[in-house]
Amino acid sequence: MPLVSAAPDRKADEGPLSLYRLLDPEVLANPYPLYHRLRTEDPVHWDPFLHAWVVTRYADVVTVLHRFSANRTPTPEQLAALGLETLTPVARVMVRQMLFLDAPSHTRIRGLASQAFTPRRVERLREHIQDIMDGLLDAVPPQGRMDVIEDLAAPLPAIVTAEMLGVPTRDHQLLKKWSADFAEMLGNFQHNPDRAAGVLRSTEEMVAYFRDAVREQRERPRDGLVSALLAAEIDGDRFTEDEVIANVIVTMVGGQETTTNLIGNGIVTLLRNPHELVRLREDPALLAPAVEELLRYESPSQHTARLAPDDTTLGGKLIRKRQAVIAVMAAGNRDPERFPDPDRLDLGRADNRHLAFGWAAHFCFGAPLARIEGQIAFATMLRRLPNLRPEPGPLVWRENLGLRGLTALPVTFDRAA
Repeated sequence: MPLVSAAPDRKADEGPLSLYRLLDPEVLANPYPLYHRLRTEDPVHWDPFLHAWVVTRYADVVTVLHRFSANRTPTPEQLAALGLETLTPVARVMVRQMLFLDAPSHTRIRGLASQAFTPRRVERLREHIQDIMDGLLDAVPPQGRMDVIEDLAAPLPAIVTAEMLGVPTRDHQLLKKWSADFAEMLGNFQHNPDRAAGVLRSTEEMVAYFRDAVREQRERPRDGLVSALLAAEIDGDRFTEDEVIANVIVTMVGGQETTTNLIGNGIVTLLRNPHELVRLREDPALLAPAVEELLRYESPSQHTARLAPDDTTLGGKLIRKRQAVIAVMAAGNRDPERFPDPDRLDLGRADNRHLAFGWAAHFCFGAPLARIEGQIAFATMLRRLPNLRPEPGPLVWRENLGLRGLTALPVTFDRAA
């Protein structure tokens, strides 16, 4: 069975105009018809099911990401008032993470973290990431079959992240499990009590693990983000231990989940567009713009929430102060007012300032690392795995509604000489 095209079918989406429909596996498999309807019929849409505004045009998404408040994590006290005291340990971590802070707190933490995570530092890892990638492909069984997610897209960023943090790479599978569990809190807008216990357990285990790492590296610093955050200083200001732990966790989760999804989504997109796959294989100079186009076309991070800082008019709608607004970056990335012929994959697309990494102050500071890992993964697979093709059968997308990725991607290939 060939892979189903991801291009929108304008007649396929006739249900309610609500993001809650992502809970339907068929809509989750191809959300773009729903995004198209939202963007064309009601681009600033009040969603009564989610009790939030949903914004889908590129320009409006940029406005929300730039001007609206990221400080949306409930405090432990607010959770207690809602009867959700069991999630307090998660809240204690999230309220210290730069992802959920506004200026000046965000500016302070981002400034300190940026000292430890510079593009130049990341670029020095390129050759080493290539070695890791080659080692993973060397381990693929000789019969010419692999699961792109299990064998490559999950372990590559997990190993790289462990090395970036300065913790033992032998722990990468544990870090990956914790990361996937914690991402439940970052990517979903529904509260699933059945999964809350697993998220809580993973959060507590992560905090304990990184608290031990922080205390060990205070005495014996290692090359990596933990020691770098401990040493970071601006005008005498330094991270507290709890801030180091919280922001190591969000860096670890972001670095793994989005990169795993970038690689998996990118490969399935290339398989669905064989002419572009051949184009990339024959022209290595396309590699950097190809990664940007794959990020735009199948964004690993689909949407994020903000709060209105004041009463605001957007798209002719009045949004009241502190109302929730869901900015759908994946819909903005398919906006024809910004990207000509947006549902067509064009690996050489020019002027491709997509929204996959966010915008402005909250632009993903791990983007340089994700880009390098994506470039190396795609180039190496196309070089070493000739005649790459999907195995027959349906694809299953992860139930994380905001962090788009596959549960598995079985492929076959010919062995390179």
